[in-house]
Amino acid sequence: MYQDNRQFDSHAIGQEIKRKREVKGWTQDYLAQLVDRTPRSIMYIENRGQHPSLNIFFKIVTLLDISVDKFFYPDKHNGENECRKRIDRMLNGMDEKELSFMEIVAEGIEKSREAEAK
Repeated sequence: MYQDNRQFDSHAIGQEIKRKREVKGWTQDYLAQLVDRTPRSIMYIENRGQHPSLNIFFKIVTLLDISVDKFFYPDKHNGENECRKRIDRMLNGMDEKELSFMEIVAEGIEKSREAEAK
């Protein structure tokens, strides 16, 4: 019988939580208040890779706007180049109007590519 031996890298997500929290200028105390936990529990999540409950994990990653795909599906993200990552970060910070403009630009590039191929 096949057994799946993959394990979740809780240290990597803990470091990302810490990084995003610091970018926002939040203390461990403040984040702990937001998710109804102690500052020590936030410290353990960030530094020791302690596993919070799913509900607390969801609250933290949504408050800090962390995409968990790269942590849950690392094989899919290993091949991404740095340029694509930078563009994705920029797109994530845009509102609907700006995204609509970017969609028009991408469609224009695609049409230009198709015309050159003919």
